[in-house]
Amino acid sequence: MMRDSWNKILKVLEKGLNPGLYKVWIKPLKAEVSNSTIKLFAPNDFVAAWVRDRLMDNIKEAGEQVLGTSPKVEIGVRKSVERPAFKATAAPAVARPVQTSLGLPMMSSAVVNTRIPRWRFSFDDFIIGESNRLACAASRSLCDNSLPGDQLFLSSAPGLGKTHLLHSIGKNLCASSNKKHISIACLTAEEFANRMVLALKAGEISRFKSEFRDNVDCLLLEDIHFFQGKQKMQDEILETLKSLQLRGSKVVMTSSFLPRDLEKIDQQLVSRFSSGLLALISTPDFETRKRIVESKAIRLGTRVPESISELLADRITTDVRQLESCLQNLVLKARLLNRDVSQELAWQVLENYSIAKAAPSYDSIVDHICRSYELTPDQLRSKSRKRQVVLARNTAFFLARKHTELSLKDIGTRLGRRHSTVIKGITNIEREISLQTPLGRQLQDTIDRLTP
Repeated sequence: MMRDSWNKILKVLEKGLNPGLYKVWIKPLKAEVSNSTIKLFAPNDFVAAWVRDRLMDNIKEAGEQVLGTSPKVEIGVRKSVERPAFKATAAPAVARPVQTSLGLPMMSSAVVNTRIPRWRFSFDDFIIGESNRLACAASRSLCDNSLPGDQLFLSSAPGLGKTHLLHSIGKNLCASSNKKHISIACLTAEEFANRMVLALKAGEISRFKSEFRDNVDCLLLEDIHFFQGKQKMQDEILETLKSLQLRGSKVVMTSSFLPRDLEKIDQQLVSRFSSGLLALISTPDFETRKRIVESKAIRLGTRVPESISELLADRITTDVRQLESCLQNLVLKARLLNRDVSQELAWQVLENYSIAKAAPSYDSIVDHICRSYELTPDQLRSKSRKRQVVLARNTAFFLARKHTELSLKDIGTRLGRRHSTVIKGITNIEREISLQTPLGRQLQDTIDRLTP
């Protein structure tokens, strides 16, 4: 009975979490479940601490869904628990996962499945416009070996397609591997760093280095700005990139910032980041946004009136992810209520999203943040390190960069902070939102409520 309850909780977590998070941090856990308590056992102290700090609320919510009551969740380390065994086999034309005796796969779950890679996106469903034409063309060229060199750096604000293109590259390379094994590492910079720490703690850093440097045909690495200020991590990724280049392996990196904007990064590494093609993705124009809505509707098995696609494209202008989410919620709401997709229903759904008739100014962003966090502008610009003030300031950094033409330096100057602090603050906001933590959901709500 206890095992059945935990298996049901695992299914809830697998559906609700990012696939990489679930594979790396949840799957290795063992559990004992009673009516009101979930006792978790991690393979080591590092995993236990990471789960305790980042995922306890998610586990508690999943437990409540299964058990019908809010459980008490505890986590520790059971030294006698056997580490799960991973068999390093790969089917033809499927990404070959790199394995590690640490009991954790060295790649994100987009490719870790030994039977079927779980790529979330493909080139077929990527809508091309002037804002992303170069980035898409470069990504395709990397796959068919027509791109000069084997390295690509994709940069854009959040929600404009970096991850979509990254997964499209992985899927295309798998499909075109001519039934040969191909080893693709697809992960975030934070995941790379965490796995390096695990290897150091287990005394297996040589194996870690070999697995990435000697056994990877293509490295797809997201959010490389995470390496700022982490010298050991920078040294390792620099040597990894050098080794991959010598082997002729392909490398694709993404970031919300251009290499020139990164601080506390070794200049050799900045040079390495910049050595391939740099492709920027900007905010899509109205026609591209409209075609995105129409394409997404077809994938959802429906068609929406042109007036609806124009309405959504006109009101959600800066984030493709939000645009697609809005349409999906509109279609699902219509189906659940057994109603047609209408203007009235569309306006109701749009109330939950960031509607923009015009880009908000810096002053309107500050006003919004001060109202949301119950602060004064002077408190926002103060040197206070109180958690609420830091969160407010980081959210202001994020919104100012997303909606204004101010440089990172100018944003920092207006809020009394250095350029590097602005980047760190934006990175922290992006990470919480992408991990879908309770804090991340609160931050997303604050961001979505901004009106010009």
